[in-house]
Amino acid sequence: MPFGRTCLLATALTSLLALATGEAGAALVTDNAVFLTFTRHIAQQVNLDKQAFAQASTCLSWFYKASKKPPPPTVQGIGWRPAAFSQPEQDCPKRYPGGMEAAREDFAKTQTLLSVSLTVYEFALVADHNDDRSYSPGELRDLFHSLSLAYDTTDSSQATGATLTARFDQWYRARSLEEVMLGMSTLYDRGYRVTQDDRAELDRIMK
Repeated sequence: MPFGRTCLLATALTSLLALATGEAGAALVTDNAVFLTFTRHIAQQVNLDKQAFAQASTCLSWFYKASKKPPPPTVQGIGWRPAAFSQPEQDCPKRYPGGMEAAREDFAKTQTLLSVSLTVYEFALVADHNDDRSYSPGELRDLFHSLSLAYDTTDSSQATGATLTARFDQWYRARSLEEVMLGMSTLYDRGYRVTQDDRAELDRIMK
């Protein structure tokens, strides 16, 4: 092979290697795709749960008022109570033909589901240790470790995000927070905390 052609080939290979190395290095710094995939998936469910909880809460209060009984006590930990229906006297009997008991059962169910989605959202925020709205390789490793999941650095952002959203869906269907609380405890042992930025974001999503 002529010397000039050999030099050109070597230069091209060097450039490609540098480009690949640079891209890999950038991927190892932070990955906001995984963070956004995980938090947006949870946030969508939070918004649905907020609406369902609001409807159940509004109708339960309306049934209590209609029966002239004292309303149920305020739910601890969830102080958000927007009016879901502009005409509860018309909407609530249609939504809950079983009356107060049906509304009470739905109230308990929607309260539990909202608690699950909000707690997992908080967990996802805590796992972002430095609040840069991205998960670094170390943060992802800690996050997966806290959930007893194997973390493979060669997995794509799409695959990693899919693993996390699937785990959320599993918790949500089971209405269980046991793994989440264990995971949160593990992150706390590693120095993670609920920060002011996390609290501000939690306040925002509840509005």
